[in-house]
Amino acid sequence: MQKVTYATLSADNEELQSAFDEAIATVKTKWLGLEIPMFIDGEKAYADEKFEDYSPIDTSLLLCRAQQGTREHAKAAITAARAAFEGWRKTPWQERVAKLREIAERISDNSLELSALMILEVGKNRLEALGEVEETADLLRYYADSMEKNRGFVNELGKLNPDDPKEKNISVLRPYGVWVVISPFNFPMALSAAPIAAALVTGNTVVFKGASDTAYTGWKTAELFAEAGLPPGVFNYVSGPGRTVGQELQDNPDVDGWTFTGSYDVGMNVFKKGTEGRYPRPAIIEMGGKNPTIVSKTADINKAAMGVMRSAFGLDGQKCSACSRVYVQEEVYEPFKAKLVELTQKIKIGDPTERDTYMGTVINKSAYEDYQRFMAKARADGRVIAGGKVLTEGAFAKGYFVEPAIIEGLPEDHELVKNELFLPILHLAKVKTLDEAMQKANNTDYGLTAGFFGEDEKEVEWFFDNIQAGTTYSNRAAGATTGAWPGIQVFGGWKGSGSSGKGIGGLYTLALYMHEQSRTIIG
Repeated sequence: MQKVTYATLSADNEELQSAFDEAIATVKTKWLGLEIPMFIDGEKAYADEKFEDYSPIDTSLLLCRAQQGTREHAKAAITAARAAFEGWRKTPWQERVAKLREIAERISDNSLELSALMILEVGKNRLEALGEVEETADLLRYYADSMEKNRGFVNELGKLNPDDPKEKNISVLRPYGVWVVISPFNFPMALSAAPIAAALVTGNTVVFKGASDTAYTGWKTAELFAEAGLPPGVFNYVSGPGRTVGQELQDNPDVDGWTFTGSYDVGMNVFKKGTEGRYPRPAIIEMGGKNPTIVSKTADINKAAMGVMRSAFGLDGQKCSACSRVYVQEEVYEPFKAKLVELTQKIKIGDPTERDTYMGTVINKSAYEDYQRFMAKARADGRVIAGGKVLTEGAFAKGYFVEPAIIEGLPEDHELVKNELFLPILHLAKVKTLDEAMQKANNTDYGLTAGFFGEDEKEVEWFFDNIQAGTTYSNRAAGATTGAWPGIQVFGGWKGSGSSGKGIGGLYTLALYMHEQSRTIIG
């Protein structure tokens, strides 16, 4: 069966699509309306209060009832993780690697059902959903391979006296302890399972909290680890409000480290928590982007327009890597704009369970209202040259459906140009020179992803040498700024986009979850 990644342009595979149809039907008839638990100290756990999770495609469709966890549940999970740490860190790394590979196989074996649920809960299309599930499995495999290739991160160093047979110096990376993973709605499996796996395979124990908007996918991700035969307390899952459960996970002094993916404001607060207490604690923070693409006068216009369209409007622009600003040299501005508008107007918006839908919905009512507010400002202060409306008639009546929007004419200091919107809203600007484009591209607090289109090799080299971003692409029609894959493109940001300087799915990811101990042995 065809493997789908974020670079897959289409999946005209009847076997795959028919199997997907069956999986969607199975999820709709057998999975929906159930109560889902938390998981603490090896047991399913339940709260006195529940909350309901509805689909953004049809807001009358109840997906599940989830647990409204409390601070006490979060404390219990942290206590369980603390108690399990000594035993887990002493477990041979080869056994931890084997667990990751087993879980990865379970993900692949159930990829269509997991993808179908994600479509209903997030509103992403078939290719995006299946791509995320496949990416999740590949992230686990990559981390297992990385642990194995690095031999558990135990390496012999040099000697002061090379001829002394009694001297031995070793570098050992060791886990921190209790690791908290807090993940967002937009990639509810990949951005949950990957840091959980990285923490576990390096010997940490984990407390995981997903986004309330994706409570069901969060639980199905947690369930993979809960049913993996791990010792009690090694993996724990809690759900509920950020102001209670999430706050306890930030405040508790028994937490040894965090992985957080989400907004800049919350991310900076989590990062600051690492400086509180008796000693500093690590926090791996990814906080979004305001990602630019530069289009040179030497660019292949068709390639550039396709790459920008896919990155701006895939998943309704709800990616931290989404292209949101395009700087185009004036010689090709009009033909590029015309081609981009043409491609954008051909986008099929609709029920994302259907085969040919490209854009589904935004995640919730708040995002839906934000879109309308931002578009009112765009009309007042600039020119809307494509889209910009909400869709409310017929099949759109019960969901959060919006059009992809292209804007021009806004000043560079406008909030729609400066702030991350997390919506399908794209701003175009004309520039005279590539240097002007680069200055504007870098004039942001973020530095996550960036793209370039130009057929001159020296221009491509210039772009990579000067752009201030962690994940960069040139001439990529499959996605100008989006579509990183484990072990292929490392995903991570500079400046206000990330705290560690290292990325997800890369050579240095696992080392972030451990601290180094140098051992000198004379004997």
